[in-house]
Order: sequence, then C-alpha cells, then structure tokens
Amino acid sequence: MEDTTPSQTGPSRDERQNEGVGRRQFVTGALAAAGAVAAAGVLGTGRAQAAAPAARRAARTGRAAPSGRRVAIFGGGMGGLSTAHELAERGFDVTIYERKAWGGKCRSMPVPNTGSGGRQDLPAEHGFRFFPGFYQNLPDTMSRIPLPGGGKAFDNLVAGTEVAAFYGGTKMVLPARGSIEGTLSPDSLLAFLSTALNVAGKVQLWEVGYFLQKMIAFVTSGPLRRYNQWENMSFSDMVHAEKMDKPYNELLVQMFTGTLVAAKPTKANAHTMGLMAEAWVYSTLGLGGYKAPDRLLNAPTNEALIDPWVAYLKSLGVKFQSDATLTRLDVTDKRISGAQITGGAGTANVDADHYVLAVPVERAVPLLNDQILAADPNLKNLAQITTDWMNGIMIYLRQPIDLAKGHVAYAGQPWALTSISQGQFWKKKFGTTYGNGEVNDCLSIDLSSWDTQGVLYGKTARECSSDQIFNEVKEQLRRAIPWGPVVLNDANIHSYYIDPAITGNGTPQVANDEPLMINKPGSWNHRPEAATALPNLFLASDYVRADINLATMEGANTAGRKAANAILDASGAGGTPAKIFNLYLPNEFQGFYDDDDRRYKAGQPNAFDLYDPAKP
Repeated sequence: MEDTTPSQTGPSRDERQNEGVGRRQFVTGALAAAGAVAAAGVLGTGRAQAAAPAARRAARTGRAAPSGRRVAIFGGGMGGLSTAHELAERGFDVTIYERKAWGGKCRSMPVPNTGSGGRQDLPAEHGFRFFPGFYQNLPDTMSRIPLPGGGKAFDNLVAGTEVAAFYGGTKMVLPARGSIEGTLSPDSLLAFLSTALNVAGKVQLWEVGYFLQKMIAFVTSGPLRRYNQWENMSFSDMVHAEKMDKPYNELLVQMFTGTLVAAKPTKANAHTMGLMAEAWVYSTLGLGGYKAPDRLLNAPTNEALIDPWVAYLKSLGVKFQSDATLTRLDVTDKRISGAQITGGAGTANVDADHYVLAVPVERAVPLLNDQILAADPNLKNLAQITTDWMNGIMIYLRQPIDLAKGHVAYAGQPWALTSISQGQFWKKKFGTTYGNGEVNDCLSIDLSSWDTQGVLYGKTARECSSDQIFNEVKEQLRRAIPWGPVVLNDANIHSYYIDPAITGNGTPQVANDEPLMINKPGSWNHRPEAATALPNLFLASDYVRADINLATMEGANTAGRKAANAILDASGAGGTPAKIFNLYLPNEFQGFYDDDDRRYKAGQPNAFDLYDPAKP
C-alpha cells in the first residue's frame, strides 16, 4: 500500500474549498438513462472578479503595457482564449498565434459551398457542444463575453428537458432535473439512483445493485483512495465488467465510458469515471449550485461563443495572428528566450516576457526540447499521456425527427454513438438560415469508438471509407431507435458531413488531426500544473491538472485561468486572480471522506465497497 497524502496526489478538502485555488463531452443519456451514479458540483457561486478599471481602460485604449507584461500564447483554442481573456482584462499585452482555426476543437465549421439564396453554409461541429450543469468556470467566462446587440454569451445556453438512451429498439428517458427526499446520505442517494435507473428487464436486478453499490463506494471515498486506488484502476476493473452479462456491459459500462472519454472501459480510469458520474447526479438533483444538467448552445458554436469572444478580446487589445504554427522554443539560462513560428508568411521570431503553450498534448510534446526538459524534468511525463479519436459526423435532414429534447446515447452499438438534434434548440430557423433551403435539421453525432468493427462491413471506423462510415452510423442508429428504418428513412436524409480533421478515410494513411486526450489509469500523475520550472513558460491546455479531471472545454478553461494566475504571480503585477471553481462535495459526506482516508491508510476497502471489494 502506498501511503501518500492528498497534497501529493490531488487537492485536499481545504484546498478544494478555497475558491481562488485551481482544481468532455459527457453524454447525458449514457449516464442518466443507464443510471450510473454520483455527481459533483462546483464550489462557490460568485463570479470571477474582473480586472481593475484602470487596467481595462489601458487595454481598450491600446496604451503600451508596462514592462514584463508582454504575453505570447500559442494556440487559439479554449485554453489559449481563456488565458488571453483573463490577462487582457488585467491590462496585459497579449498576442495569440494559431495554426488552424480560432476555437480549436471547440469551434464549429461550415460545410463548404452548401449555402445559397443568401443563406450561410451548413454548420458542422467537431463534436456536439455539451455544457453540463457542473461546468462553472467556462459559464463564468461566457457571462463576461458581450454579444452584438446586447446580452452575454452565457445567454446563449439553453437546457434540454430530457436525456435518453436507445437500446435494441427501446427508448429510455430520465427527466433532466430531479430532487431527493430527506437528508442527503449514501442510503438516500442509493434510493434515488435505484428509482432513476431505467434498465428494468434489461439488466438483472442484482447486477444493477452491484453497479450502484460500486458507485456509492466511489462517492464516499476520500481523496487518498480517489487519487491513488481509483486513479490507478480501470473503470472496467472497478465494476468487474468481466464477470457480468452483456446488457450490464452495454448499458452500464461500455456506453458510459465509450461516449464519455472515447475510451474502452479497460482503458478509462475509475477516478475520472466516478467524478463524472458523481457530478452528473448532483447536477440532476440540483445540488452544489449546479444548473440544469443538460445544456447546449442555441446556435452554431462560432456564432454563439467563438466569434463574440474573439471580437471582445480584440476590443481589449488582444492581437490575433492566424496561420502561425509554433515550431521552436529557445532556452537561455533556463528561461524561454524566444520562439519561432512558421506559416504562409514564412518564418518569424516571437519575443515576449511570458510564453504560454496552449496546444494539445500531441503537439506540445515535440516542442519540449532537451533544454526545456533539462530545466523541468517533470515535463517528460507528458509523453505518457494518451490520445484517442472522438469526432463528429453530421446527418442533415429535410425534416426534423423527434428523438429526444436533449442528448441521446445509442447503447449496445459498437461505435459508441451519441447525438443531439440541433434545430429544436437554435434561435434561428434552420431552413431559412443555412444551406439551400432543403435542410431543416442537423443530427449532430459523436463517433467515439473508431477501433471497433461495425455491423455492415466487418471493418473498424478507421478502416472505412467516408460512405461506409455514413452507412454504418445510419445502420447502427436504426438498430437502436424504435422503428429505426422508418424514423430515419433515406428519403429524409439530405446529406452528411464528417469532421474534416479525419483524412485519408478508407486508406492506410487515415489520420486524425484533432484527437482527444483520454484518462488512462495513472494519467493524473503524468499531468503538469500550469506553471513550469521555467519561470516564463506556462501551460494552458486540457492536459493541465484540473479538478474536473477530464479533457473538456471546462478543463481547458480552468487551465487557462491557472496559467493567467501564474503569470500574474511571475510578473509581480498583483491584482485579483482569476477565480477557479471546484467540483462540489457535500458537507454531509465529510465524515465518510475522513473515515475512508483512515481505512485507506489501514489497507482496507471503502466501507460501502461490499461486493468484491478493492483494497489499496
């Protein structure tokens, strides 16, 4: 047994409750309809305080920033934009360099040459946008992004009223908001989950109870067990998937992990899975100050968030340089002394006081040269972080189909599909705004398992051509949906579009330009903080340690806030740091956490881990 303290493996309870200290696309239907468990909220209800008025005025007037306030941010995705936002509001001179597109994986993108008659091109997404109620850092940022004509980007969030899962021609639904009777306790939570679980007749009752008991064991675990035992164990091992029936695995294990983190249950760690389950349930119960559990945008992501955000940052004096790929970081005396970018304009050098690496992990690792790794050997651990594929395919419909008023998961289908029917939530009428007038809805689908054989061709998604991917997705949806071939009939399908980050479909050269980090067992120990041992190099991407512990927009936004706070400290600028909201843990459970820490140190399992208990 490894006897470690919470500060060595994760935030302590006191640190979590300090609002100034830092701590994906999670499919609602998967957890809700399948009945997985516990949930988390966010500490603190206040919003991050903005910069001092003088600093704001200096930024808006373009006045030269004081010495030591020049910041170069490489990467214009969620992490980079979030860092720029916090620093620009505090008077820093910020330039963002982006190789591809503003918004990164969070952006929407047009389907080329599909708009006519004054309409815009059909919109598409890297993956459907999902803002669960336990997101707090990103919504706080959105509440500070003005919209043209008034309001804030936060106002563009709308709530789904149900979440659903389709399984073998049956629809399972759970309302998106609930309550709990009496005092919050493990027993009352278990009673709620047992009632909410909607898999009766599909999963044996004893298996349901077994699964829920494992979830209660997680919810009552202290930080020692969370950051040591559960972090280093796969979710599959935690819930003993290997000994259970096929429906148990399809409804309570595979659907959850496959749709949540683009990973197999044998790869995703139990700590991350437990946190997301915990957070979802607390959000469903309305605890921790959480909002409606299933939220999404009322327009394509660029219209609702990215474009207004970029415009606001420009108004604060932030400079944007596109087609700019970071190719080298120079080091002198264990500090970054310069950077090199390449693009359509050729090669150029970048000089700044502070440098922020806000690119994905697979692009960050090659940039960490021997000098950087010598100055901060811990950064070598980034090479141990794993990525996988989770990308979108859009099916455009002539007429909407009524699947659910929220997100949907398709349980038991090999490619771990989830979807949202977007048109019902968008403020502009689809057919008169986008395309050629023939399209009236978009079924935006995430495909999360690219290495599993499909049902038509005996091929994995990686091996399929674009048409084969579309045919496979269509067939898998039809097998899950009641009267699937009738509901999703060919006459109603106008066209499809696969995320262009996937190239070379159906060839040995197939590649993904935008994979997603996955949380394998032990991955927390490989992840860095935003500040590095080089005093002017900072990290702001979804692999930075964050309380949410999952590659999400929320995690990247948190990383940006942490990077901004580290720069505030390094520059000596002072002022109010960016506020960081933490996941909610109920005070009623503090005694359970303390007792479990004692049990962990004694080599004992969690008190609620009754069946096949896991020991340290």
